[in-house]
Amino acid sequence: MRLTRAAEYAIRCMVYLAFKGKGVLVVKQEIADQADIPGPFLAKIVQDLARANLIEIRQGPKGGYVLIRDPEQITLLEVVEVMIGKIQLNDCVGRPAACSASDCCRVHKIWEEASAQLRSYLGGITFAELCADESCLPVFSVHTINT
Repeated sequence: MRLTRAAEYAIRCMVYLAFKGKGVLVVKQEIADQADIPGPFLAKIVQDLARANLIEIRQGPKGGYVLIRDPEQITLLEVVEVMIGKIQLNDCVGRPAACSASDCCRVHKIWEEASAQLRSYLGGITFAELCADESCLPVFSVHTINT
């Protein structure tokens, strides 16, 4: 399993919005610039985030994006799976019928357990936690976030 560029950008977008806070309108260009996301790509990503009820898209000259849930309630797992679907380390985990050896495969159970552990770990990380350490901001500058 490899994280897609869309998932990476969605995480950056959500981290930026989480820094700004729930209910704060942020214009598209600000997110694109500060999170280093190409504008057209951002426009596609936010559609998925809005369908998942994580953000609201406001149209018009004073439009932008608004985080509609508390960062404490949004997990890294949720955003990743919005973008790539359920995390599974092997196709046989999600579709056992696709593999004729699933019933007796020596590693099938390992893939299941590893997938579950990864999902559990990512499900335990909230966007509030990701924003807690302002000394470690890989993309954003602190003065920009706090304005």
